Amino acid sequence: MFEYRRTNRFFAQVPDGIEDLALQELAEMGAVDLRPVYRGISFHADLATLYRVNYMSRHVTRVLAPIVRFQCHSTDYLYKKAKGIEWRAFFTPDQTFAVFATVSHSVIRHSRYAALCLKDAVADYFREEDQRRPSIQRIEPDVWINLHIENDKAVISFDTSGGSLHRRGYRDEGVEAPMQEMVAAAIVRHSGWDGSQPLWDPMCGSGTLLLEALMACGRIPPGLLRKRFGFEFLPDFDEALWHEVKKNALDAVREVPRNLILGSDVSPEAVAAARKNASRLPQGDRINFRVMDFRDVEDWTDKVIITNPPYGIRLGKEQDLESFYKDLGDFLKKKCKGSRAYIYFGNRKLIPYIGLKPSWKKPLKSGGLDGRLAKFEMY
Repeated sequence: MFEYRRTNRFFAQVPDGIEDLALQELAEMGAVDLRPVYRGISFHADLATLYRVNYMSRHVTRVLAPIVRFQCHSTDYLYKKAKGIEWRAFFTPDQTFAVFATVSHSVIRHSRYAALCLKDAVADYFREEDQRRPSIQRIEPDVWINLHIENDKAVISFDTSGGSLHRRGYRDEGVEAPMQEMVAAAIVRHSGWDGSQPLWDPMCGSGTLLLEALMACGRIPPGLLRKRFGFEFLPDFDEALWHEVKKNALDAVREVPRNLILGSDVSPEAVAAARKNASRLPQGDRINFRVMDFRDVEDWTDKVIITNPPYGIRLGKEQDLESFYKDLGDFLKKKCKGSRAYIYFGNRKLIPYIGLKPSWKKPLKSGGLDGRLAKFEMY
C-alpha cells in the first residue's frame, strides 16, 4: 500500500516566510496534526480535506502525497525502489509525466541526476509492463512526481496539485516585475482587510494584489480556473466527493460591491493588463481601474491602501527613489487621514525614505528578494 494511503499524511510545500499563514489556513480547512518541517508542513487529512486544500489554499505551493520512503545510498538503489512502484495505479503510457527533485547532505549529490534515475525507472516500469513508455513533458505534464533526498533518506511523492498552485490562471498579461500571487495573497491576509472599507492600490501594475484581494473578499477559490488537479490521478480518487467539495466552495462565494476595490497606475499599459487579468475572474469587472498618478488624488480618508511600489532593483531603471518615496509619505500624511497603508518594500533600505514610522514590519520574500511588508497608520 502506498504510504499516504496507510497514514493519511501529506506534505504541503510553502513559500519561505509565510509558514504561519499556511498553518492557520490548513487548520481552517480541516487539516489536523500539523507539523512544520523544512520547506513546508506535514499534515493529516481525509480525501475531502485534500481536495479542499488544493482548490482553496492561497498560501500552499503544492501538496505531495508520499508513495514510499527509504534509505538511499546509491542511484542504483534509487532506480530499483522507484521501478518497483506500481505506477500504473497513477497513470498510463498514454499520459505524460515530469519529475522534480531536491537533494541535500546525501551521497547522491546532484538533483538532476537523481531525477534522471527516477525518470528512467518510471519509463522502464511501463516498458516492461506495457511494452511502451509515457512521454516526458517538462512544461505541462499530466502527472508530476517529486523526489526528495535528505541525509540519505529518500521520499518519492505524487504531486496532488498537478503543478504549482500559485498559477491561479488569471494572469494573461504582465508588466515588468509582477508580484507572485502567493506573496500578494500573504500581503492581503496580513493586512486583515475584510471588505468593510474601500481598498486602493495606487501602483497596481498588472493587478495581482487587487485580484488576490477580490478573491479573498469574495471567497473565490484560487483553484477556480485550473483545468485539472493531480489528485484526479490518485488511485483512490473519489469524483463524487470532489464535486461535493467544489460545490460547497462555490456556494460560499459572496458578492463584492462595485467600486469597493480600486486600482490605479501611471502606466496605461499596466492598467490595460490589469483589466484583462481581472476579466478572467468572476466579479473582476467590479474592480475600478484608472490611469492615474496617486499624487493627483485629493482625499483618501478612512480607507485602506495596499501597494507594492517600484524599488529599482528588478526594474533596472534609474529612478530618484528617495524623492519618490518622500512624495508617497507626504501623500499619506496629508491626504489619507484615518487610513491604513500596507506597503511592500522589495528593498527594505527604502523604508526610511517614506518619513513615517511603521506600526510593524514583517519579513516577506518575493522573487529572491528579502523584502518587508510595513503597516502605516495615519491618525
